[in-house]
Amino acid sequence: MDLQYPVGRFQWSGQKLTSAERNSFINDIEAAPAKIRAAAAGMSEAQLDTPYRPGGWTARQVIHHVADSHMNAFIRFKLAVTEAEPIIKPYDQDSWASLPDMSAPIGVSLNILDGLHHRWVLVLRSLSEEDFAKTFVHPELGKVSLDKNLALYAWHGRHHTGHVHSVRERAGKS
Repeated sequence: MDLQYPVGRFQWSGQKLTSAERNSFINDIEAAPAKIRAAAAGMSEAQLDTPYRPGGWTARQVIHHVADSHMNAFIRFKLAVTEAEPIIKPYDQDSWASLPDMSAPIGVSLNILDGLHHRWVLVLRSLSEEDFAKTFVHPELGKVSLDKNLALYAWHGRHHTGHVHSVRERAGKS
């Protein structure tokens, strides 16, 4: 298993998503909190503080990162739907991962994900095909469509759930 990319790298065709693809990605986003919660269920503090790969974040940091990242993604969606090509604020995820809140119990971020994803899915299911064509501007990446961002964050949840699973699997083999 590739420890850095347990579900493979994110791939984007550049094409507009079909309605079926969109629904599948929205279902992934809806399921993400339960899946990451299940991946972390019963993990010891030592396991939570184990990096998913050499030089990588700990399982605990990964879970808190998902909450941070998905909060930003939710705001970016809302900005793109309500404003004309807003310029979003990037953030240094490695610096955020070194802040003291990363040592909090994982339940704090798991609860955030439950509520956040519930609201996010309500917004996503309300959007029209035209809405998904809307864009925001990332200062480092340029224009990003909501279709691409939807696909990215469906992948992102699976990606980091894979990291938590990999810590659990390796701990079970030692």
